[in-house]
Amino acid sequence: MTVDDTGSGADADGRVDPDAAGGRADPYAADPGEDPLALRLEGLILGAERRYTPFQAARTAGVSMELATRFWRAMGFADVGQAKAFTEADVLALRRLAGLVEAGLLSEAMAVQVARSTGQTTARLAGWQMDSFLEGLTEPPEPGMSRTEVTYPIIELLLPELEEFLVYVWRRQLAASAGRVVQASDDEEMVDRRLAVGFADLVGFTRLTRRMEEEELGELVEAFETTAADLVAARGGRLIKTLGDEVLFSADDAGVAAEISLRLIETMAHDETMPELRVGIAFGTVTTRMGDVFGTTVNLASRLTSIAPRDAVLVDSAFAEELIRSGEAPASEAEAAEAAATAEKEGEEPPTYRFALQPMWQRPVRGLGVVEPWLLTGRGGTSSVS
Repeated sequence: MTVDDTGSGADADGRVDPDAAGGRADPYAADPGEDPLALRLEGLILGAERRYTPFQAARTAGVSMELATRFWRAMGFADVGQAKAFTEADVLALRRLAGLVEAGLLSEAMAVQVARSTGQTTARLAGWQMDSFLEGLTEPPEPGMSRTEVTYPIIELLLPELEEFLVYVWRRQLAASAGRVVQASDDEEMVDRRLAVGFADLVGFTRLTRRMEEEELGELVEAFETTAADLVAARGGRLIKTLGDEVLFSADDAGVAAEISLRLIETMAHDETMPELRVGIAFGTVTTRMGDVFGTTVNLASRLTSIAPRDAVLVDSAFAEELIRSGEAPASEAEAAEAAATAEKEGEEPPTYRFALQPMWQRPVRGLGVVEPWLLTGRGGTSSVS
């Protein structure tokens, strides 16, 4: 063991002897400006002590400092200079990512994407858990107790359960995603697929932000996102992301997307605390990247949402054609009446339609040219255009 000249206790391979240079120090002793409880919580959650500077961690993992930095930044980790901030788990993670690249299972660019998508998703999840879930649980149970006195034992109890649950949900979602991939008709469809994409937007949200208290606004947004997520999932769609006053969802089937959108309108209309809602849906080729969706179809759905009437759903002509092709909506009410009359004359059951479509005036849409929107309603339902 050779102690380096910085006094870090690292040997030539970057490994650190915690007992070197004058005995074992407290691994969670606070550095100047760091909260001792925060360090104790970090140790509890990570399950390991800080041992490595960034350079030592990269060297021990056998990864170049340049690649290690790319991985860490992709995961959302701040630059820490040469402070001791990394653990054995950080070293192992670097080895695993680099190993996938060396084995040819992932390109370097794809490995960085894996790090970025995982970091962004889990950062949001962790932030929500601390801001909402744990904040509620750590309310002082007795007068005079501080939140810091109950935070540590609560996290200690919850950590293993939340970790197991996270892995379970991830596996279920991965299985569902893998199923969609193997059902794709060709390799191109795995990335560029034909989907129905919809935006649901709360009307007048900006005005609400000026009138409502922050806590009330937060509760409204959470209620909206929760309701939307539940409805989308229950009917077989996928919630792509939430944007506060707006949610983006997709579905493989136009009928599923139509039902989701109308259910959203209906559910929000029955909640007096909720603003009015408007929805825009388009159907077409969509590029999927890192769990998000991109392309002209997505842009068109967003534009349709912006011009949709209150408590109404506007769809593009491709979506309308898909509903008509699948027999879930008639091309017109005249066609529906004619089909019903023919069936009655021949003693057959008349066709049943779940949805109705009403063509609207063609209009120019910024960046997309002239589009022909259709007003979507449930069969027999009504919708007013304002």
